[in-house]
Amino acid sequence: SHFFKMENEKESKKENIYVFVYGTLKRNQPNYNYLVDTNTGESKFVCEAKTIDKWPLVIASKFNIPYLLYAKGVGNRICGEIYSVNESKMAFLDDFEGYPKYYNRFQIPVEITSNGYNSSNVQEKLLTPWIYMLTDFEPQLLHLPMHECYDSFGSHGLRYVERCERYKFKDYNALNDVKCKQ
Repeated sequence: SHFFKMENEKESKKENIYVFVYGTLKRNQPNYNYLVDTNTGESKFVCEAKTIDKWPLVIASKFNIPYLLYAKGVGNRICGEIYSVNESKMAFLDDFEGYPKYYNRFQIPVEITSNGYNSSNVQEKLLTPWIYMLTDFEPQLLHLPMHECYDSFGSHGLRYVERCERYKFKDYNALNDVKCKQ
């Protein structure tokens, strides 16, 4: 039993993986159910947060996808939610976000703005969660309106086109609209 106890302690010391979501994976947004689906791993809401730096958050493509562009210092400090996830959920999110071909991900400093019911385990006000961002993007995306707190149902009227609705778009690939032509 001594051996078992040591194994258990090692297990519980596993690093939390923090992810910052700013778009359709947030609560009350179209893809939230994918984030909390226990079949693909564990995720726990930690708290609301805001990026320390400004980043451009735009809505683009025929699918009205929210993209956080990798252009530090442009746009707004972005509102989002931090989740603590396990490795299988992180692998699922990588797949869901098309990492690394579509989105890249970076550890970006954020400031905790609200105490979620799980933030007792977060002592500091600063975290550096993983954030999915678009790197080699079309420069014209920087001319689109820049958002601070994304809401698919917001006054911008650009409702996100869910994956189950996209069959209507036949061979359209959003990547061709937002990624730099190589």
